[in-house]
Amino acid sequence: MISFFDNLDWDMVWEATGSTVYMTAIARVSTFVLGLIIGLLLYATNEELLFKNRAFYSVLSLVVNVFRSIPFIILLILLIPFTTAIVGSFLGPTAALPALIFGAAPFYGRMVELALREVDKGVIEAAESMGATKFQIIYKVLIPEALPAIVSGITVTLVSLVGYTAMAGVVGGGGLGDMAFIEGFQRSQNDVIVIATLLILAIVFVIQIIGDLLIRAIDKR
Repeated sequence: MISFFDNLDWDMVWEATGSTVYMTAIARVSTFVLGLIIGLLLYATNEELLFKNRAFYSVLSLVVNVFRSIPFIILLILLIPFTTAIVGSFLGPTAALPALIFGAAPFYGRMVELALREVDKGVIEAAESMGATKFQIIYKVLIPEALPAIVSGITVTLVSLVGYTAMAGVVGGGGLGDMAFIEGFQRSQNDVIVIATLLILAIVFVIQIIGDLLIRAIDKR
């Protein structure tokens, strides 16, 4: 087993790992914020007790469904002009961020909407009868009640983001996917592919473990 990894450039491996963690971490923050906003807007504009607006909901829902339906590798290519305009290049970990965010945020937004729908409407009605404003209902009732599901959703989304970073490597996004494709597949170095896979699995396991611990900590049911 030791000889199998003798040809690996470990500096390259750790640099690629750092790039994958960087892309996941930066995209995670933006995805969480944007996805939470999208989910809240979807829920609030489809709920009689809040800001029901059928036209707004229909347009936003359509946009979310479109972005969720586009395969990530195609989204990467479609966003090359946009990415080049704001980043200056379509290559590298930073250049992969717009596609990662646009690919993951609508997916997470829909999960947030579903989490909010699970909140008992009786709780909302009770808060309204006690004089709570619509915004107070959102941040004092809805979000706290749905928090375990919201955290579970971001955990699932982060696992998907790690997979997206691997696909981004195929078009020069950097990270472990890039290393596995260029240094491993194109140069027929199976040891590079194996180590890249193992490291991606390790990152996914760490994300899942942290997510499970957070859910247990905040779920009081």
